[in-house]
Amino acid sequence: MQFTSEQRLDDGVLEREFTLGEIPGILWTPGSASTPTPLILMGHPGGLHMMYPRLVARARHAAAEGFAAATIEGPGSGERPRSATAEQARADLRRAVEAGEPVTDEIVDRLVLPLVDKAVPEWRAALDALLALPEIGGPVGYSGGVISVGTRLAVVEPRISAAVLFAGSFVPRTMFDEARQVTIPLHVLLQWDDEGNGRQMALDLFDAFGSKEKTLHANMGGHTGVPQYAGEEANRFFARHLK
Repeated sequence: MQFTSEQRLDDGVLEREFTLGEIPGILWTPGSASTPTPLILMGHPGGLHMMYPRLVARARHAAAEGFAAATIEGPGSGERPRSATAEQARADLRRAVEAGEPVTDEIVDRLVLPLVDKAVPEWRAALDALLALPEIGGPVGYSGGVISVGTRLAVVEPRISAAVLFAGSFVPRTMFDEARQVTIPLHVLLQWDDEGNGRQMALDLFDAFGSKEKTLHANMGGHTGVPQYAGEEANRFFARHLK
């Protein structure tokens, strides 16, 4: 991990951009932190530049609770090389949605499964590097989407103690078997009228999670209409499990 820039935000949060090999990322740490802090990994579906306003807002809220927050750019997004297979699957998905046709399992598998297979090892490598920093202590939480990435991480990464998962993306059927293996506390956010998300699939996935403690927080509205209080409730969830 190499830090490439840093700035102090107006609320005192220290923002540092970094690279991990060819992968860009950002780390935010609370301005008042005097001891190693818990860490929240912030998942997202797009490039860092496009997602930055939402990411920095989430990081500021995390810092206000005493948490560090970090994110990396996902495979095939932002400035990273595109996958021809994923681009074709995305075009097929868009065509089906625009035509009012069902999105087939085959399209979802082509789009999501290669992403999960590549993104999860990158997140684990980033976690290795972040936990080696003296200012980061743990425990660790995961927050965000793509929900299939978060599900896989919750299964394979024992250092993640709790997760807030955003139900805003299509889910391959095979991920339901992995969901049954999840045992950490979960808080799932669902936008009831999300035009890009199968509501019933999200409900079925929530039902499949094997966690004894799991909460579904559903709100009316579309994909980008998550109310502020939903984020505040997610922060309270992390405060219970990471402090």
